[in-house]
Amino acid sequence: MPLFGREAELKALAGLIDGLRERGGVLIQGEAGIGKSALVAAAVSVASAAGLRVLTTTGVAAEQHLAYAGLHQLLYPVRAGVDALPARQRVALRTALGLGEMPELGAGGTTGGGVYVVGLATLTLLAEVAADRPLLVVAEDAHWLDRASADVLAFVARRIESEPIVMVATLREGEPSPLREAGLPVMTAGRLSGQAAAELLDSAAPGLTPAARERILEQAAGNPLALIELPGVTADQGGLGPTAPLGERLERAFTARVAALPPPARTALLVAALNESESVAETLAATHLILRARPLTDTGPTASPEASPAPTSGMEAVLVPELQAELEILAPAVEARLVEICGGVVRFGHPLMRSAIAAAAALGERRRAHLALAETLREHPDRRAWHRAAATAGPDEEVAAELDRAAAGARRRGAVAAAVAALEQAARLSEEREGKALRLLRAAELAVESGSRDTAERLVRDARELGLSPRRRATAAWLLSGFEDGVREDVSRVPELARLAGSIAAEGHVEPAVRILWGAAMRCFWSEPGQDARRLVLSVADGLPLPAGDPRVVAITAYAGPFERGATVLDGLRELAGAAGADPEVDRYLGSAALQVGAFDLAGRLSAAAAPGLRAQGRLGLLPRALAVQAWSLARLGDLATAVPAAEEAARLAEETGQPFMYGLATAVQAEIAALRGENEQARALADQAERVALPAGARPVLATVQLARGLAAMSEGRFDDAYADLSRILDPSDPAFQLGLRAYFLAELAEAALRAGRAAAMRDVLRDLEPLAASSPSPALHIGLRYARAVLAPGEAAEELFAAALRADLSGWPAERARLHLAFGEWLRRRRRAVESRLHLRTARESFDALGLAAWGERARQELRGAGESSPSRNPDAWDRLTPHELSIARLAAEGLTNREIGQRLYLSHRTVGTHLHRIFPKLGVSSRADLPRILRTYRPEE
Repeated sequence: MPLFGREAELKALAGLIDGLRERGGVLIQGEAGIGKSALVAAAVSVASAAGLRVLTTTGVAAEQHLAYAGLHQLLYPVRAGVDALPARQRVALRTALGLGEMPELGAGGTTGGGVYVVGLATLTLLAEVAADRPLLVVAEDAHWLDRASADVLAFVARRIESEPIVMVATLREGEPSPLREAGLPVMTAGRLSGQAAAELLDSAAPGLTPAARERILEQAAGNPLALIELPGVTADQGGLGPTAPLGERLERAFTARVAALPPPARTALLVAALNESESVAETLAATHLILRARPLTDTGPTASPEASPAPTSGMEAVLVPELQAELEILAPAVEARLVEICGGVVRFGHPLMRSAIAAAAALGERRRAHLALAETLREHPDRRAWHRAAATAGPDEEVAAELDRAAAGARRRGAVAAAVAALEQAARLSEEREGKALRLLRAAELAVESGSRDTAERLVRDARELGLSPRRRATAAWLLSGFEDGVREDVSRVPELARLAGSIAAEGHVEPAVRILWGAAMRCFWSEPGQDARRLVLSVADGLPLPAGDPRVVAITAYAGPFERGATVLDGLRELAGAAGADPEVDRYLGSAALQVGAFDLAGRLSAAAAPGLRAQGRLGLLPRALAVQAWSLARLGDLATAVPAAEEAARLAEETGQPFMYGLATAVQAEIAALRGENEQARALADQAERVALPAGARPVLATVQLARGLAAMSEGRFDDAYADLSRILDPSDPAFQLGLRAYFLAELAEAALRAGRAAAMRDVLRDLEPLAASSPSPALHIGLRYARAVLAPGEAAEELFAAALRADLSGWPAERARLHLAFGEWLRRRRRAVESRLHLRTARESFDALGLAAWGERARQELRGAGESSPSRNPDAWDRLTPHELSIARLAAEGLTNREIGQRLYLSHRTVGTHLHRIFPKLGVSSRADLPRILRTYRPEE
């Protein structure tokens, strides 16, 4: 049947397929029955005619809890290519698809690295397939895909811009799916116009009376499926009730047709509707069991298949020789256009048919169908477990145990959502209260691991209602404390968590106590609980039966007491830094701890050490945290060439993994970098964007960095009053931008703004308030800032010795701070008419700022040099100035000697996409091969 009224949609889809060299993809959304599948079928026809290969998967409500079921369907035709993937990707994808034995759990609780490594493997496989022949990937009814498959397809959709791949997905209007956030353009399929609806109805039902035709056009309201189905239903069957919603009327139309079928056909249709597979053999095997073994209805409360007189062996083998005869059971359903059978597959004419048949069946009928399916699926334990669970009304420990095993299998594959669902269902069927609570808490732990805060809170709440033992109560507490930001909570939560950690540690449960205390300490970073709460956290940490050098204790101490415990923390960090790279998660939170105490060089190094391990493990939830700390620290140090791609990737991955505050922090760092480079309009736009994320929740580190970026932009434009106002907010305890640790690390900028705004006296008061911190803490950033501020604010000739002392200090690894000192000292000398002496310092500052890419500061040094009587050529942009942050990441890795495939694995891209980017990068840099990249991208190193 032709498509009526869809000319614009068909033209857009044809254009998408024709334009394969550009990023290809579309998300077709609309209400049930609106014709999304018809549009997909048209796209498939166009693609096939154009020579594209087509891979398809269809979401089914019944298989939403089966890990990677949708992905298995999509990749099954090209599964032979899995063996050619890089080793880690190969293991991950084979594990996800159940193509081999699952190895033991690794870091993060998965065998292959979780959904992101599976996503990279899928991307690589599809890219290889598409290299031989362009590819159309179709995901129908994506709202019903299992979560792991949907996450993988969303991952792929974000990364096909350089591949000869088109992705077309369909979603029911209003239904959630990860694909909605994947960046695909949206095509909304609306209802047909009056003329198109009339043409479709006349084509589908040409013999209608004028009255019936008018009534159907009115009630179908432009919905194509309704226009096709409603003519077959008479008013006395209830199909055209004027007050029922359209979806309900359509379901009635389908169930009316089912009711007219012979009983065996109705049974087979119900089995097919409840089966998550489209296998005809499975449907007929289960139907055969029901028709032969009615005693299944009388086998006790759980209706165990073992109690049934039906055969206990799988029926597939029994039915294969008789398949043609058995298919006659479904013949009436085929004639009624409810299903079609082709190549061993049974497909419903529309998903509404499947849901309508299942909903209309009596409870006993559904239970018999689930039990029969469970009996036929003995070789598929996960599917069998879910069918047995669906047939079980009350507690049944045997079925709960099967679901437990299904959860373990899903977790091994990295499908956390499926594991959570299985454990929650297992808890429902648990016979003992303790077992129910344990399963709920295990499910909550996985939800925390995946970042599903609402799910975790609901599961913990359900567990607490069971009356938990002290140990289980402790587990529930530390689970929710695992959401580290805490910005949505009242600050009283910090002392509450600290006291809980202390009581749990006193009972001998050290590991849960450490986890809870870590959550409390992290809240001291994102919010401000006050000194009493911080001291309580430190007191509990001191009392833990752990060595003082334990990395968790060092990190907790840094967050809770960055100044009073600064010396202890720095000693611990420097000792632990020697083992960097051994455990990426430890390196990540040690890097964060180093940032708290102003050791930005250590913070950058430890965070950089964490990133490769987190990438290799596929832990993309933790990776943006490490990258954001690395970018924040390196921006402060002036290493913009490294900070730029780190901040861009941190923001991109944080947004992709649903971490708004890490996204805000990375975006604020990008704003700071833009201000340092003199790109002030962009700096303000990025700062505003980060503030919109952080301000409603009061995420203090983000807001402090936003004010720093605004202050830097104002200074580069000569608006020193505004700069001082922006920066001084960070020191005001009543301001949401106040952050206890970070407030002491912007002193150089604040002193500069204060001096030029005529606020030197106020700045001296600030220094007096901060001097006691310097007496108790060896924080490098604090002391560097204080030395600079003392020098620029010193009266008369006293400043010269202070500048000299500041320059004599160890600034290795702090090139931006050294350049800033040279600039300020050169300015001071020039204003005292010592022009010749000033030139050396100003020249050094200009060269350093140019090398670092700090364009705004470099221009200021040039102006001062001209004032000192020395001309200064304009800065030529560095090679990396010509590249986007994403291109810079790729170019730097290529310059290090990594192959395209290795770069792709590092950045979660296909190697073909990497190659495409390099072909764009070479002309920008004026080179012809990757061999020239090391010379072009050589960056400033202060020790050289």
